[in-house]
Amino acid sequence: MKIKFHHIIIVLLITASGCKKDNYKEPSVTLKGHLTYKGENVNVEANQVPFDVYQPGFGKTGSIRGFFDQDGGYSLLLFNGNYKFTMPANQGPFLWKELGGSKRDTVAIALNGPQTLDIEVTPFYMLRSPQFAAAAGKVNATFNIEKVVTDANAKNIETVTLYIGKTSFVSENGDNRVAKTELAGSAITSMNNIAMSVNIPTLTPTQNYVFARLGIKIAGVEDRIYSPIVKVSF
Repeated sequence: MKIKFHHIIIVLLITASGCKKDNYKEPSVTLKGHLTYKGENVNVEANQVPFDVYQPGFGKTGSIRGFFDQDGGYSLLLFNGNYKFTMPANQGPFLWKELGGSKRDTVAIALNGPQTLDIEVTPFYMLRSPQFAAAAGKVNATFNIEKVVTDANAKNIETVTLYIGKTSFVSENGDNRVAKTELAGSAITSMNNIAMSVNIPTLTPTQNYVFARLGIKIAGVEDRIYSPIVKVSF
């Protein structure tokens, strides 16, 4: 009986190749942090504001695309090595340093074990001292607004919105918001002691609390800047 050795060799090569591929290690080093302004979290809409991380000189031209959480947090699993962090153009309710010639600033990261790295940005506005309370079937909010960017890059406020939702994920988009009310930027005569109210609708199933949040829509900017989410009982 003749043995077809070339068939055996092909099978061994395929098996060896498959084993080698399966033995590649997965990334396991955590890089995490927050969007910050002077050490304070910059709140955005979850999974809407992207960022890019890439490893120069590693034979890959593409980047790892990630998205910030609603409190401005992010987390990635990577390999140890040198990386660069940057923001895509025209993303986020803040300024990111431009280098000219359509080049974007980058943050160098030397990753050798788990690392926490906050990303400092300059928001157009910040919501200050937000207070929420329920009374007479409404959620009432009071707050101040700080205009951070005041130079030639400054932008006007289009609207301020008070949102309430059934869960702790509340924003302009998504299924968890149950009510909202808007205040036009042109109606704001003072940046201090601004007051807004929104009616609490019938909630099904019934619950005696909602989650509240404020958001500023900036003229010419897609992404809103938000306040932290607060649970309001009634």
